Amino acid sequence: MSAKRVLLMYISEVSGHHSATLSIEKALKILRPEIITRNINGFNYTNPILEKIINRAYLSVIKRRPEVWEYLYDNPKIVKSTRYVKEAIHRSNHKKLQLLLDEFSPDFIICTQAFPCGMVADFKKTFGLNVPLMGVLTDYAPHAYWLYDEIDYFVVPNQDSRQRLIREGIIEDRIKILGIPIDQQFSQPVNKEEVASGLGLNLSKPIILIMGGGQGIGPIKKVIKSFNKIKTDFQVIVVAGTNKRLLNWLERHNPKEKTLVALGYVNNIDELMSIATLLITKPGGITSAEALSKGLPMIIMNPIPGQEANNTAYLLRQEVAVKADSVEQLDKKINELLNNKEALENMRRCARSIGFSESSLNIARLVLGENV
Repeated sequence: MSAKRVLLMYISEVSGHHSATLSIEKALKILRPEIITRNINGFNYTNPILEKIINRAYLSVIKRRPEVWEYLYDNPKIVKSTRYVKEAIHRSNHKKLQLLLDEFSPDFIICTQAFPCGMVADFKKTFGLNVPLMGVLTDYAPHAYWLYDEIDYFVVPNQDSRQRLIREGIIEDRIKILGIPIDQQFSQPVNKEEVASGLGLNLSKPIILIMGGGQGIGPIKKVIKSFNKIKTDFQVIVVAGTNKRLLNWLERHNPKEKTLVALGYVNNIDELMSIATLLITKPGGITSAEALSKGLPMIIMNPIPGQEANNTAYLLRQEVAVKADSVEQLDKKINELLNNKEALENMRRCARSIGFSESSLNIARLVLGENV
């Protein structure tokens, strides 16, 4: 029997969508080393110029006019009014998609973002493609752009998402609660002493981990400056992502009487989360799922309207996070949590109870036809 061929599709290179496909691909190869995979940026493959324009526009909107994105995101009026535009874009991509399918000949297609998933679903509907299609959500609530009858499996992170899809008419048996896909290394034990000492940190003192997404978006400079006013003793790790300007600034601005470790784009987030006491972050789906798998309490700041606002609402309901609407409020939340061991422990317990450390492996098992 020939090896199974799996096509994975995402959009945007530095994104949770890409991270999710890489995690699933890794899990597939753990379970079946002989499996043949292809992992591509569906937007870049079909229309690289449009991808650059839309990515730049998106980053500009969420930085300068977040209220515009809030209006556009999952708005039934916008979904309805843009339906024909969306279908026209899908049709314009059919030729390139056909070339990809002819060249790779997949037995299974996995999409971690709604655009490529919709493109493949539309192709299935138009041309009768008989290849199973899986849509994998990377946030804690689905939106209307995922709703296609041609998607054979929906992988969702929670019961709330499942119920929303059922209300929208998705067949119940197609929906699997397996969690947001994260790297398998998050399920592995970590030598905390070794990690902390390697960074020059002391495990006997609280460690606050600050993350702002792959691009390092967020009020991190203001946060660091405000730490000078906090009397509670703690250490700080900041992951700046690909934001080199922020990284350079961090290296020049250590808060008084606080140890600060500034890092760029890293591949050992599992280790950093393992030694952290608290995570200050934007609530991206992947980052949140990673933190939950480690039982790490979160303080949420500056969520993007839409997907991150939905994630925030879910995390607050589950009592795994608190939200700070200003730097002043953040300082207060840090003081409260670091001086309340019972509250912190409760947040850890809640996080562990809804985390999925083996999400990617279970998604891979579903692709391979195993029971999950």
